This record gives sequence, C-alpha cells and structure tokens, in this order.
Amino acid sequence: MNHKKQALSGGKWMSMSTAISTLFQFGQVAVLARLLEPSVFGIVSVSTLMIAFFSIFANLGFSNSIIYKQEEDRQVLSTIYLLNLALGLIIGIVVFFSWPLVVGYYKEPRLEQVIKLSSLYFIIVYFGQIYLFLLQKELRFKSVASIDITGTVVGSIITVALAYNGYAELSLIIGQLAQQAIKSLLQVVYGASLFSPVLKFDLSLIKDHLRFGLYNVGDGIVGFIQANSDNILVGGMLGVKQLGYYTLASQLAVFPISRLSPIVLQVAYPILARFKGDTNELKKSYLTILDLLSYVNLPLLAGLFITADSVVPLFYGPGWEPTILLIRIFVFVSLFTFLSNPLFTLAFSKGQPKLLFFLNVITLFIKIPLVYFFAQQWGVIGIASAFLVATMANLLINFRIVYSLIGSFLGEFSQNIVKPIVFCLVMVGAISLYKSYADSINVINISVEVAMGALIYIGLTFRYKYSLNELKTLGKAT
Repeated sequence: MNHKKQALSGGKWMSMSTAISTLFQFGQVAVLARLLEPSVFGIVSVSTLMIAFFSIFANLGFSNSIIYKQEEDRQVLSTIYLLNLALGLIIGIVVFFSWPLVVGYYKEPRLEQVIKLSSLYFIIVYFGQIYLFLLQKELRFKSVASIDITGTVVGSIITVALAYNGYAELSLIIGQLAQQAIKSLLQVVYGASLFSPVLKFDLSLIKDHLRFGLYNVGDGIVGFIQANSDNILVGGMLGVKQLGYYTLASQLAVFPISRLSPIVLQVAYPILARFKGDTNELKKSYLTILDLLSYVNLPLLAGLFITADSVVPLFYGPGWEPTILLIRIFVFVSLFTFLSNPLFTLAFSKGQPKLLFFLNVITLFIKIPLVYFFAQQWGVIGIASAFLVATMANLLINFRIVYSLIGSFLGEFSQNIVKPIVFCLVMVGAISLYKSYADSINVINISVEVAMGALIYIGLTFRYKYSLNELKTLGKAT
C-alpha cells in the first residue's frame, strides 16, 4: 500500500473513531449537565489539568521519538517501557499526596477525593502506551480506532450510570479511569505482536530518545501553562462554578475540533517522517493538511456559532446560559488553533521539536498578562477573550516558523481557504434567516437548522471543490 492509500485508510479509521467518540462525549455532557451542577464540572476540570500536566513528565516525548527514529530495537523499547512504568508510579504517588495544595488553592474540599482517585490514572495508562506508539508507527490505525471507540463507549456508560446513582464528581473520575483501563488492556492485546518486553534497563541505550524528549518535556511544560493558564486562573480567581461554565463551553467548542484535527496529524506524521528530507513534499503535505482541516472544521465551528443560543438551553437545560457567549468566543479560539496544529508535523518531521518549545514560550509571555488583566476587568468573559487574543498571536508566529521551514506558502493557503469561508458565510446567512422566522427553541427547529447548514455546505463543496466521482475514488482507495 503506497503512502497516499495508507493515509486515506488511516484517516478513514481515525475519522470513524473520532466521530463516535465525539458523539458519545457530546451525549455524555448533555446528560450530565442535567444531573450535575456547574461546580462539579469545574472540580473535574482541575483533575484533568493535573493529569495533563504530569503526563508530560511520564511520557518524555517517547511517542514522537519512536516514530521519528522508526525504533525497532527490543532492548531500547524495553528500557523505554520500564522507565515509563517507573515514572508513572512515582508521578501517581506525587499526585496522591498533592491534594492539600490543590484544595488550598481552589478552596474546595471536594477536590480531595477527586485528586486521590486521579493518581491511579498514571499507574494504569503506561502499561499499554508504548504499544499504542508502535501501532501508530506501523500505521495500524484500524486497531488504534477500535481501542479508542471501545474505551470511550465503556467509559461513557459507566460515567452516566454512576452520575444517575449520585456519585457526582466521582462519576466522571471513575468513568475516566475505566475508559483508560480498557484502552491500556486493548493496547497490549493489539500490540503484543509488535513488542514483548525483556528485563532490560539501560539508559545509555536511549540517549538519543532522551535527548529528543528533552525539548518535548520543555515544550510540554510551557505548552501546558500556555494552553491552560486560563483554566487555572478561572478556578483560582473566580471559583469552581465559573470554571464549570468555562469548561463546558470549552468542551462544546474546542473538544470536537481538538479531536478532529489530530486525525489528520496522527495519520500524517508517521508517513511524513519517512521522507523528512524532502522539503517540497513536506510543503505540499502541509498545504493539503491545512486544506483538509479547513473544509472539515470551519462548517462545524460556523454552525456552532450561529446555533449556540439554541443548543445550550435545549441540550443542557436551564442554568447554563452563561456558556453561550463563551462558546462563541471559543469558536474563534478553535479556528486559530486548528490552523496552528499542522506545524507539529513539520517540526517533528524536520527533527526540530525545539521550535514548538520556543513558540509556546513566546505565546506564554503574551497570554499570562492578558489573562490576568482581562480577568480583573471582565471576569470569565475577559479570560476567554484573552485566550482568543493569545491564540491569534500564536497563529501569526506559527506561520512565520512554517515559512522558515518550507518557504512561501501563504498565497496558496489563502487561495485554498477562501472557498470554505464563503461556503460557511452562505450557510450562516441561511440559518440566521430561518431563525428570524422560527423564534422558538425546540428539537425540530434545531434539527432543521443543522440539516439546512449541512446540505448547503456539502452541496457547495460538491459543486465547487470535490465531485462525487472524486469522493468515490477516494473511498475505493481506502
């Protein structure tokens, strides 16, 4: 199978996985929003932040280095595996005993149990993670998708069941742990043919991987602070209830895009790493990735922007109205974010992860003062607005780095993105006109709005971008 067919096949499976996972995530949040108060979402958001932060140290960027170096040496992989297990155990202990500091900062006693339970995540996740890296390296995206779908379905069912039985914030944490446990088990099962560890621990064997990972860790720390300083400050300055509104808005506007974009990047990176020295090929691939991301993400974001005032009360119930404006701000955050993401493939394909580190450092220095100042003036809306400004600045710097790696590209990019933008404007105009006549919020009207937007965008895409015959050809190629 050639690289194009591998990419198409991988994209098909990862798209299916993402669609199912996003659907379950959306349904889970819709149900839980009616069962749980906003502060519960804020409390769980704190746990999620801690897991994301400490995962930086346990991973050490080995996923990227294994793929970049096409690592196959069993002793090297065994050393990496044992090191990850040891780091996971140490980090789990650190997280467990950090609960007094977290409770003190957020002034929320309910965080004690949540943090203690969250510490188990690190003992679970690293049993199977190296097998996931190897499955990705070998482009076995059907297996990766199956693992993700199974874990998501099981985790969502357990979460909702526990919430119905009064477990509140613990339902989300236990559901997350169950989801990861299923994934880790399946990763080992699917990846067992690719690697069986031996009792070998020699750090001298993985010097190159550790060196490669140093920038990953540095970039991960700075990137975490840069990406999550708003969440940290919302909870600390405004309380967990406001953090709950902020988290739900982010989940609705950012989560689907954060799931869709990595489909392309996850499939593209292992393939691009195989011809990392060909700048012309990388440039064509980068522009193709941007084009694909634009056609997939822009209509979702435009549709969410125009229907947010209907979606929130209909699906989440009363009491969540403060999230509507936040969602509309996050739509533009998601827009700038997905346009920035393809730099990942270029930086690692070129063996220059340090560029991502420097980008996040610069963005961090822009974002922190903005978040603090805007929070003082306009509260949670101000923090979201500061996030938006910082994300736009990140994109501008991002494009400058891309130029240094592949040369001029903005002309071609601008020509490519004009069509989906125009299609979205037509879609938004039609939905706005319909809403001006259908002034009630109900399932029928929101369904009509969604169907109308989808038909307009897909129809324009078929007419001016891809023909049905081209799409059928792509489908046969997968």
